[in-house]
Amino acid sequence: MERIDELKAGVAVIILNDENQVLLQKRADVGLWGIPSGHVEIGETVSEAAIREVKEETNLDIRIKKLIGVYSNPDSQVFVYPNGKTVHFITTCFLAEITGGQLRCNSDESLEIKFFGQQNLPKDLLKMHPRWLKDALAEREMAFIR
Repeated sequence: MERIDELKAGVAVIILNDENQVLLQKRADVGLWGIPSGHVEIGETVSEAAIREVKEETNLDIRIKKLIGVYSNPDSQVFVYPNGKTVHFITTCFLAEITGGQLRCNSDESLEIKFFGQQNLPKDLLKMHPRWLKDALAEREMAFIR
């Protein structure tokens, strides 16, 4: 296994609109599309982190509907940042619904924010995000542990 510099707790939030399109952000750090996601801060629960990250990145208010899964497999959860640091994430992924706010690129972490049809996702997606989306759409009652 490659050298890993850090282990971090992360959150990801899958948001579908009324047309069943998925909200994606084009990340400023790597220039790739992905599900809104981020880190859990000290003293914060994973659900608080999910709500905060979505607000910071999209300006939307959300309500968590369901736990999709917890993802820790190094094959998909190790991420190399442009600065060379390698981080292994343990990511808690949620399905959420919009309760308020106006969609806009609300952070210097995002280059663009928009909804995509599930059959028209951008090709330049972060490697772990298609798995999270597939799991969210599986309509399984129990959460995935991967």
